[in-house]
Amino acid sequence: MAGSRGAGRTAAPSVRPEKRRSEPELEPEPEPEPPLLCTSPLSHSTGSDSGVSDSEESVFSGLEDSGSDSSEDDDEGDEEGEDGALDDEGHSGIKKTTEEQVQASTPCPRTEMASARIGDEYAEDSSDEEDIRNTVGNVPLEWYDDFPHVGYDLDGRRIYKPLRTRDELDQFLDKMDDPDYCGDVMIHPVTNRPADKRSFIPSLVEKEKVSRMVHAIKMGWIQPRRPRDPTPSFYDLWAQEDPNAVLGRHKMHVPAPKLALPGHAESYNPPPEYLLSEEERLAWEQQEPGERKLSFLPRKFPSLRAVPAYGRFIQERFERCLDLYLCPRQRKMRVNVDPEDLIPKLPRPRDLQPFPTCQALVYRGHSDLVRCLSVSPGGQWLVSGSDDGSLRLWEVATARCVRTVPVGGVVKSVAWNPSPAVCLVAAAVEDSVLLLNPALGDRLVAGSTDQLLSAFVPPEEPPLQPARWLEASEEERQVGLRLRICHGKPVTQVTWHGRGDYLAVVLATQGHTQVLIHQLSRRRSQSPFRRSHGQVQRVAFHPARPFLLVASQRSVRLYHLLRQELTKKLMPNCKWVSSLAVHPAGDNVICGSYDSKLVWFDLDLSTKPYRMLRHHKKALRAVAFHPRYPLFASGSDDGSVIVCHGMVYNDLLQNPLLVPVKVLKGHVLTRDLGVLDVIFHPTQPWVFSSGADGTVRLFT
Repeated sequence: MAGSRGAGRTAAPSVRPEKRRSEPELEPEPEPEPPLLCTSPLSHSTGSDSGVSDSEESVFSGLEDSGSDSSEDDDEGDEEGEDGALDDEGHSGIKKTTEEQVQASTPCPRTEMASARIGDEYAEDSSDEEDIRNTVGNVPLEWYDDFPHVGYDLDGRRIYKPLRTRDELDQFLDKMDDPDYCGDVMIHPVTNRPADKRSFIPSLVEKEKVSRMVHAIKMGWIQPRRPRDPTPSFYDLWAQEDPNAVLGRHKMHVPAPKLALPGHAESYNPPPEYLLSEEERLAWEQQEPGERKLSFLPRKFPSLRAVPAYGRFIQERFERCLDLYLCPRQRKMRVNVDPEDLIPKLPRPRDLQPFPTCQALVYRGHSDLVRCLSVSPGGQWLVSGSDDGSLRLWEVATARCVRTVPVGGVVKSVAWNPSPAVCLVAAAVEDSVLLLNPALGDRLVAGSTDQLLSAFVPPEEPPLQPARWLEASEEERQVGLRLRICHGKPVTQVTWHGRGDYLAVVLATQGHTQVLIHQLSRRRSQSPFRRSHGQVQRVAFHPARPFLLVASQRSVRLYHLLRQELTKKLMPNCKWVSSLAVHPAGDNVICGSYDSKLVWFDLDLSTKPYRMLRHHKKALRAVAFHPRYPLFASGSDDGSVIVCHGMVYNDLLQNPLLVPVKVLKGHVLTRDLGVLDVIFHPTQPWVFSSGADGTVRLFT
């Protein structure tokens, strides 16, 4: 083995010099990569290692070859440093050929590298590089381009290159810097679909457009563009001061106001009446400058040559400049509107007749204010209730009091049964509702009414009811009283249903028992509500549908009696509702309030007021519709009754026509109260009114 190794040693010098001579023009070899660890002499250049072929060098071109080459080069470099050059044969100066000599002459690579580094550090020391911290050696990094590492540390471990992933931004920048990006031309097309037939045929749509354009040009509808005149137009800007010509393009320009011409007071020789006396001069001096009529004192000079220089000239010029500079000027486009055009076109009252225009009769007899009125279905009889504790029955045509019925209390409300087959009057007195048969008119009707009331058979077990039905005594029957309905709470209103069998009452109490409904034929009473929505003011039955309207202080609720549900809630926008009336057709409602408002509701339109009338000056006490004519009236504490024309059309697209036609006066104000109730005649365009003066008046 020693001989073979020696033979390898002797053959190595003959190969390496030839390899170096073949490349005489190359640059000096760079400093080789340092060895890894201390290895045996066999790991360095031997005969067998130097005889490796090119293919084997390419295979073993990794760390082992680089380490062996570097060791040999280090030896050669040392000898070159000593000798200064190669020998004549080109040998590298290796003289020891035996294994012992190699072992003796080859020290530990780590020790040798440490000494070499120290020597190189001090040899290359300079003021610009005080401390060299490169741990991989001063070698070109290009040597490690094909390797995953960049060198070795002091312990012989590889120093791997940092892993750097390229994000989308780096890829995008590389694409932008690459001139060949997106420059590839495709050989084959994306699609090879043959062209359509329509691409070879003229378009019919375009042909039609062209034909229309040709026709428009022939008819003169399309004019060719006129060539512009290249010569500019010149004009004298200051030739004239006509704002329409020179300043026509300035639409909002307003010329500065001109100074007022001087008057007689500014003359150097004014008339004597323009000169101020001593008292006027003292008063002028005590006034503020803004309160003075004249900004100067008039003076008189004998001649124009005696007039001195004006002392306030500069001040006035300065104020004039301030007025021109600070005063904003803007052209306001005034609209010339005739005030008559703003008033809606309403028909003349004479075209809306008939309606009551004057007072015809006065019914006198009550000693106190008359609170309520009611008319019989035929319009022949009138009943009135007063605070004097009596009911009076009047003949309408003659104003004669036919009968007086004492009831022993204040009559708050009275209502005549609307059925023509029944002669019955309901009156609210204190906590009871009295049912009276006045026995007026047809005797058969009066007799049938008594038979109807006496035909009732009480049940064996009377049901529990919120009211008690009591028969009248013999003395009460002599004055016409038939039944008494006791409630235990004061009754404020009573009203009949259109068929005459039901009546509703309003009690002055709190809770859900404020409204009660009584059935006359069965003598039953019931409370239709389970809870209260405020203090109830008025109630009214719908004339055609099973609806009940309940007016509280701020709202009017419409209930369906069969379904037992709330249908609508009307908001009159009033502080306190005082009265309520329903149109005979049932689609419109009017409300009066104590804040002098009359509100008209269209139930088919909205729950908000269609129209709000403020004709009265004081609180409204009563409102009413005429059952046949398009009229409605309102009574107020100002002592007047206002009659309005209210036409309701069958066409739902046409709104009601409301026109005030007449103001009726006649009642005398008593205790700040005026008209307390109004009601229309059932067949004639007449209206009845009752007032605090104790009278009932008929207007026809």
